[in-house]
Amino acid sequence: MAQLIAGVGDIVVSNCREDLLKTYALGSCVALIVYVPNLPAAVLAHVALPNSSANRKRALKKPGYFADTAVAELISILKTLGVKKKNQVRVKLVGGANILDTNKGFYIGKRNVLAIKRHLWKYHLGAIAEDVGAHTSRTVSVQVRDGKVLVVHNKQSTKIL
Repeated sequence: MAQLIAGVGDIVVSNCREDLLKTYALGSCVALIVYVPNLPAAVLAHVALPNSSANRKRALKKPGYFADTAVAELISILKTLGVKKKNQVRVKLVGGANILDTNKGFYIGKRNVLAIKRHLWKYHLGAIAEDVGAHTSRTVSVQVRDGKVLVVHNKQSTKIL
């Protein structure tokens, strides 16, 4: 069993049943998770910002960093895995909290979630489950074997998606 860790802007993918995909400390960032049950395979992107126009150079190096490039890269990965139909995938979203924005003026977490959803919709995809918003940091892990997503809030409460 391997544990594949996604840092900020990373995308990790596995089709090994025993693997676990994981990312830590999701504040305003969002974990974009796609599971393909019939393979099985899983993809996890740790998305930090809504739009790559803020830094095209970074988007080329780390497409998972921005919502628009993360979704496009994810679609490319799914094609590489042999996924042909949208009904073959299960999408889940975790994160997008409002942690450091005390003046409530930026709403980066909310903007990240909305941007990811908007880009997924372009491909006729939507999340079947989500744990987004609020004011807590989250750590997320995905089991490739069955697509179960474990969400831990602030090292305390646990939720399964």
